[in-house]
This record gives sequence, structure tokens and C-alpha cells, in this order.
Amino acid sequence: MMSQLLGIDAGNTMIKAVLFDLDGTVRAVASCAGETLQPQPGYAERPIAEVWQSVTAAIRSCLAQMPEAQVIAVGAAGHGNGLYALDRHQQPLIGIQSVDNRAAGRVHELEQSGAAAAIYARSLQKVWASSTPVLLSWLKRFDVATYQRAGHILCAKDVITHFLCGEVSADFSDAAGAGLIDHGVRGYSEALLALYELADALPLLPPLHESCDVVGQVTAQAARLTGLPTGIPVVAGIFDVVASAVGSGVVAPGEASIVAGTWSINQVVVARPDYLRPVFMNSLIERDRYMAIEASATSAANLDWFVREFADGRGGSGAERSSDLVAQVVPDAHLPVYHPYLYSGRKEEPAKAGFYGLSGWHTRADMLFALFEGVTFAHRAHIDRLRAAGLPFTSATLSGGATRSCVWPQMFADVLGIPIQVAECKETGALGAAICAGVGVGVWSSLAEGVVQAVKLNPTVLQPDPLRQAFHEPRYRLFKKLELAMDSLWHEELNEHAQQNVI
Repeated sequence: MMSQLLGIDAGNTMIKAVLFDLDGTVRAVASCAGETLQPQPGYAERPIAEVWQSVTAAIRSCLAQMPEAQVIAVGAAGHGNGLYALDRHQQPLIGIQSVDNRAAGRVHELEQSGAAAAIYARSLQKVWASSTPVLLSWLKRFDVATYQRAGHILCAKDVITHFLCGEVSADFSDAAGAGLIDHGVRGYSEALLALYELADALPLLPPLHESCDVVGQVTAQAARLTGLPTGIPVVAGIFDVVASAVGSGVVAPGEASIVAGTWSINQVVVARPDYLRPVFMNSLIERDRYMAIEASATSAANLDWFVREFADGRGGSGAERSSDLVAQVVPDAHLPVYHPYLYSGRKEEPAKAGFYGLSGWHTRADMLFALFEGVTFAHRAHIDRLRAAGLPFTSATLSGGATRSCVWPQMFADVLGIPIQVAECKETGALGAAICAGVGVGVWSSLAEGVVQAVKLNPTVLQPDPLRQAFHEPRYRLFKKLELAMDSLWHEELNEHAQQNVI
């Protein structure tokens, strides 16, 4: 019987477990949704114990679909940043998600003091409210009791790895994406932590590994809870952004990946981070490759919200149901415009979502069209920043929730003006984690070899439609003008929030 790899993908709300054959064929999928707790406005938390319960439930359900599975390795991917703390006894302490905005005031301080620029020089990361070290510095100042109890600061997938094999670990892709890696030494440094006012925090950070390194084996306790056999190798795992790129076949310098999920992820593989101007985030995909990333929480999660609050909720995914309505809309200059900033979305200021230009004759379909377009515009804004940094973005592979739509991928091609190819696998994050697991146990010698064997793309390459391009272009300019017009109001809110958090 053919062996399988188990990939786990832990987003901010949904956790998936997926069984793959070694050729990338999906054999079983199970998911478990969690609940985001919002104890105060701007907070987004998820109890660590509940995360692990969701993981075990998803794995059990996945394995039940294929009782004959011969799992040879496990890898996890998880949302980056946020903060998941264990106490000194390795017990759950607090879980903060990557859409949390409580530390906006700390970002303001770091920007004003000049520390943010010094942080970028070492870490190649811009500071932002949900960044792991920024959140940790907020805890140190405003939640002293929690900070003093902390023993280990992890990312989301590290929690899963810990409960599977009992080891506390981190990988370079997640740690780099969180702004914790000093690229001058390719590791942690007290000098970098001191810039966050965290000079005492180095003992809280877990040992670093390459994503494909085996860090432990499934423990007897984890086996009882998940149904996995005891002793199966567990790899360090990978930042879900990078995992989605790997699961889309994007691993070579110059290749680009767009992930339209909760976050708007736009990334290019580079051999060296020599940019004309700073980019938002840099992760490490392998020892000699970087992932230049522009991202924000401005993508398909907007559709999830719209469907949840305003649609009838009947049958199919939100993207599938909504696409039928969007396809009926006739392009018109008087259609509304949408800013997809439900979860802020711009790192330097707390931007808000909004529909602009609504009139009494506009329909739900018109609003959905504006939402689809606004999300795509947010991706374009990020890609324009990558291009301004001197990075190529002449074609891309698209993955994430938007690929479930029959119209959205073509809209990406039209708005971006580049050919778009869609990943065949809908679970690219889990596939990327599974490929890491396969490399870890010797199925493949490298990520590049694993991608060749396990990743498939839709053979149809979506080319930009010149007429649609001409329609979207002036609307994109309007989108940006409206954003500029709202800046003063967003700055007022930012300053008020910063003052509250500095008192």
C-alpha cells in the first residue's frame, strides 16, 4: 500500500488535517472551526487548549476517512505572528491571533522613536500590531502578570508540534516572518530584542530548526488523542504563507505566489534580499532563499463576513454562491467601491472597511462585485510595493479561498495585468507542510524535488482581458483616492488609541 503524509494547516479560525499520497493526491480532509474570543475591542484570542482540541478532532476525523492509511510523517503549517505562550511548565498561558490590534500604540511608539527603522535593518520586517515581538513587548508593559509567567513564546504551528511530540521548537520561516531573526547572524540576537525593549526575553524563544528537520515523534498521549501511531516523525513545520507557496509549486527565485485567504499574501522567492526599498516582511524558505512578502488581513475573509452577515447561508461555499451573482453584474463606472479593511489591514494605521458610492438602485450583486474587486485591489497595492522594491511580478500562482470562485481568478488577472495560474490542490498550506514532512523523512531530497512530484497546477493560464483591464484601472485610482481622503480620520483614531495604551 502507498504511504501517506499528514499535513496540518492552522489558520486563525479553521484548522485542517489532510492526508496526501506521495504524488500529492488528497486522500482525506477534515476541518474543525474554532472561535475567536474578543474580550475587548481590537483583541483577538484563541485559547491554546482549544487549538489542540481542534487539531485532535480534525486528525481523528481525517484518519477515520482512511482507516488503512500508512502515515509516515507529520508536518504542520500555521498562521504567522500573533503570540502563543506556554508557562514554565509548558502549560497553555495565552493565545493571541494575527488579527489582534491591541499593540497599535506600541507600533506608534517604535515608529516615533526610530526603533522601527533599526528593527528593519536587522530583521527585514516592518513593525505592526500583531507582530510577535510587538505583542510580547505589549504584554511586558500592560499585562505584567502574564509576561512574568511566560516560559516559551511560540507561533501557532509550534503549539501543534509541541503537543504532537512533546518538544518546544520553532522554524526559521515563522521566526523570520515574525521579526525575531537577526539576518546578520541568521538567528536570535539580544541586540534585536533590545530594540523591541525585550532584552530579557531571549530565554523565552525556542530552539530554531529548518522547516523540514525532524524534531520529535508522536508521543503516546498524542497518539491516544489523535489516532496516529506512536513514534511517527514530526518535522518542525512551516509558516503557512510559505507553506502555501510551496504547495503551489513556488520555490525557485523569481517565482511568485498570491494567497487570497484570510490574509492578502503576495510573495516572491529571492536569492538575496537586495531591495530598492523596504518590503513588509521577509521569511526564509530554505537556507539560501528568502520570501519577500507584502501582506495584510484584507483578502477573502471579507467575503466570509459578508456572507455570514448578509447572505442566506444556503449551500456551497461563500465564494461559489457569491460568484454566480458577481458574474451577472455588468461593469459600470457607477458601481460602488469597497475598502476591505475589516481587520484594519494597513500596518501603519487602523484603516476601516467601507462601501463608497452606494445608491438606492444598487443590489447585493453590485456590493459583492465591489467586494471582490476591492479585495483584488488590495492585493494589487501590495504587488505594486513589491514591484517598486525592484522585484519581478510578471506572473503568479493563485491559491486560497478565492480559487473556489469561477470569476475571481480572472479578476486577479485583469486587475494585476499578469497571467494567473491556479493551484489544483485547494489545501496548499497543508500540502506545503506535508512536503516538508516528506523531505524530513527522506521521501525527497529537497523542497524542489517534492514540488515536482506532489504539486499540480491547472493547465489553463488566465490571461488579462484588455477590456476588463481598462474598466478596472480608473476604479483602482478611485480606490486609492478614497483611501487617501480617509487618512486623516484613520490617523485621528490611531493617535487616540496610542494615547490610551501609553497612559
